[in-house]
Amino acid sequence: MSANYHPLGRKPAQRKMLLRNLVTSLILYEEIHTTKTRAKVMIPILERMITGAKGRPPHIAVRFLNQYLTDKNASRKTMEVLLPSLKNRASGFTRIAPIGRRIGDGAQMVKVSLLLKK
Repeated sequence: MSANYHPLGRKPAQRKMLLRNLVTSLILYEEIHTTKTRAKVMIPILERMITGAKGRPPHIAVRFLNQYLTDKNASRKTMEVLLPSLKNRASGFTRIAPIGRRIGDGAQMVKVSLLLKK
């Protein structure tokens, strides 16, 4: 097992799709509520997606984003909204803020938001 491996209680295909959907939702809505564990696994993936798109020509960056994101609108929003507002930032594109515990199982819930210039 590698140091970055975390099963999240799912089979590999389900885990991959969960993370793809979390990243896509964060880009589309700029803020999501999820568990702390899922957020900590998702954030490095989002950081790599944004950093990878920043260093490429636009037409190649869109193809790069579409390989991972589950919605074409998310890649469009990344190119038109996120990249221009994050162009001067090298990393640290997100903020994690605790919001309490989930009622059913007591899991630590967090609010993950993008740090955008308004």
